[in-house]
Amino acid sequence: MSLFVIATFLVLALLGMPLAFSLGVAALAGLWLSGIDVAVLAPRLMNAVNSFPLMSIPLFMIAGELMLKGGIMDRLVDFANAFIGRVRGGLAQVTIVAGAGLASVSGAAVADASALSSTLVPSLRKQYGLGFSTGIVAAAANLGPIIPPSGAMIVYAFMAGSSVSVGGMFMSGVVPGLILFALFMVLCWLIAWKRNYPLAGTPVTLSNILRELRRSLVIFLMPVLVIGGIVGGAFTPTEGAAVGVCYALVLGFFVTRKLKLSDLPDVLLTAAKTSALVGAMIAFASTVTFLFTIDLLPMKLADLMQGVTDSPFLFLCLIAAMLLVVGMFLESNAAYIMLVPLFHPIALQYGIDPLHFGFLFVFNLVIGMLTPPVGVVLFVVCGITGVRMGELVRESWPFIAAMYAVLLACMIFPGIVTWLPERLGY
Repeated sequence: MSLFVIATFLVLALLGMPLAFSLGVAALAGLWLSGIDVAVLAPRLMNAVNSFPLMSIPLFMIAGELMLKGGIMDRLVDFANAFIGRVRGGLAQVTIVAGAGLASVSGAAVADASALSSTLVPSLRKQYGLGFSTGIVAAAANLGPIIPPSGAMIVYAFMAGSSVSVGGMFMSGVVPGLILFALFMVLCWLIAWKRNYPLAGTPVTLSNILRELRRSLVIFLMPVLVIGGIVGGAFTPTEGAAVGVCYALVLGFFVTRKLKLSDLPDVLLTAAKTSALVGAMIAFASTVTFLFTIDLLPMKLADLMQGVTDSPFLFLCLIAAMLLVVGMFLESNAAYIMLVPLFHPIALQYGIDPLHFGFLFVFNLVIGMLTPPVGVVLFVVCGITGVRMGELVRESWPFIAAMYAVLLACMIFPGIVTWLPERLGY
């Protein structure tokens, strides 16, 4: 029965059906095949989304959209320019710095890709051509779900249950995110040096640095306030997201003064559409998970995995290989909702730290957002800039390789992921 449900979902998804619709049809097909009364569907759907922690997802989306509408990109670019200076590949490195700064307030790769493509590609294109420019933007946008706050980590923590906290997941991404950020900076310099791109940027001066620090301090206080409050226990992730929304409103209306009342309906509509899609997938996935449970699929998978290997590292390698394929063909939210309830308990049986496994799972699927044929970041960048998919993929592969290198390092050395959360008591 479980295989029938999975096959139904995959066929519909690969045919281009909406993911929530595909999950719903798969759930109904499973109920019909198992002979369970379809009346159980409605209460399960309601109970799945009747959750206070889930409210943090639309609130973080609203906060990110408000920050973007409030002129955050201009200040982030000016801040990056003041620190990078006149170096080879300087504008490319400014984009990576701006992407990292944007990641610390938005938590979503798609929103970051849209903002960076719209604002920076015209300037980048004059220096490097369209292909490399869009490759940089796609890589910088993919820092969004890694550097906290992260919408993907919130979804993972919710689907994994009480063994994983949102604050712990956020902290697990800090060190790997900084390592990945440094690798992207080095890659930009190496590619610019190899291709002999011209020097770009303005000379670094203390006065410029101090001026941009003063202008940008209010932006970077938001993640410090929100994430610090969540980690310190001052408020829950949902309350922290609400604080972020209030902060973004004050920043946009009274500090940058670029946010207008007319922007609010569009912000709320964007957040509502995305939240409704995620909520519908979670609701229908709860029924699918229920069907998997009564079919004993988690136990069967655990026995199968342990029959193949008793090594935690080889188990992680098998999961990474599976997620590499899944990320190529399935949207990441659907993958979290379908697969986390299956594989998270198995990872615990192997004695793998839940935060370590959670971060690796998220990171695998984040890389999938840059992998054709269903890499959502690739489609966003192509749609906004008009670059051909083949050209964008060709220019993105060094950054994808860097992400896989960091993923492998995190698998071999779990302390990269778990050191900071452990120090903070997670």
